[in-house]
Amino acid sequence: ELAHGDFGPSLKYRSHTVNDIIAQGLPVSLTLGLLGFCFAQALGIPLGFYTAARRGQWGDWLGSLFAIVAFCVPAFVVGPLLIMAFAIHWRLFPAALWGSPWHAVLPTIALGLYFSGRVARLMREGMLSTLHEGFITTARAKGLSETAVLVKHAFRLAVLPVVSFSGPLLADLLTGSFVVENIFHIPGIGVFLVNSSLNRDYPMVVGLVLLYAVLLVFLNLLV
Repeated sequence: ELAHGDFGPSLKYRSHTVNDIIAQGLPVSLTLGLLGFCFAQALGIPLGFYTAARRGQWGDWLGSLFAIVAFCVPAFVVGPLLIMAFAIHWRLFPAALWGSPWHAVLPTIALGLYFSGRVARLMREGMLSTLHEGFITTARAKGLSETAVLVKHAFRLAVLPVVSFSGPLLADLLTGSFVVENIFHIPGIGVFLVNSSLNRDYPMVVGLVLLYAVLLVFLNLLV
């Protein structure tokens, strides 16, 4: 049965099979993971590009400080802070559940902020190393503007480490968001992964681990 993708019944949720639970929670986790991935890339790539272009200036120091703080503060710290500030104090967004696009704002920020710091650091290091290449010196010697050198020539090569990192990053975001899902009470597969581990629901654990492994291999090959 396992070879055919049938993981059998759950030992905790006896009226449901593992496949049923995965089919129920996976779309929610995929949506949250994709939103977190887009947020991390949309914030990290421009931030890393900007800090590299402003190396040694105030913009570089402030941007690098933000990237380090985002990388060092985990989601289980950011999530409650976002809830207290934007859901309880200012009442701008819902604090929990998954019912409308507004419910996805705070979980997306909590999930993607940590990875945006890593993306920004990779982008900055890639830009700084690329700017020392010979073809960059040649482009400047030909009289190209600094903007054209950075955008048309340096960025294309500097973004490759970020692209390589995107495979395991997306796999982590699609299936490893169980902390954020528990904080915001989102009905994804993360909740089932935690509960099955604590309750020794071995079929559920095996099914979710195999799902993560397949996603990780597929996304790495895709990248």
